[in-house]
Amino acid sequence: MASNITSVCIAIIGKDNSPLYIATSDLDRELELHYSVHASLDIIEEKCLPASGKQTVDSRDLYLGMLYSTETDKIYGYVTNTKTKFIIVIDSSNSSLRENEVRSMFRNLHILYTDAVCNPFYTPEEPLISKAFDKSVRNIMAGNV
Repeated sequence: MASNITSVCIAIIGKDNSPLYIATSDLDRELELHYSVHASLDIIEEKCLPASGKQTVDSRDLYLGMLYSTETDKIYGYVTNTKTKFIIVIDSSNSSLRENEVRSMFRNLHILYTDAVCNPFYTPEEPLISKAFDKSVRNIMAGNV
């Protein structure tokens, strides 16, 4: 099933908030997109940390939904059980955006990430530099998966 959503940035951030992988489709806005990704980490921390003894999100639900919106982008978040964070930035002008398609993108990204880190030659918490992984993520960004 091909999605009609195209994203402008996909990022995978380690449990210590170090970037493991960042891909952008708009090189003119690359710095701005990196900033948006890193700014969204504060919102993810807010949503995941227990506030006054109660967790703000269901710990079983990995999808955090839309973290925030800017004039040009909508930023969505997802956190794995190991506290690895996935962030997808989608162009705000996309009017056909459906929540289930964004969830599907995150599920596909999570599967790719799991496959990549299960490689016996991968060192945990190191940047993902696999060309096959990059190609697969860029297919997700283009809405081909």
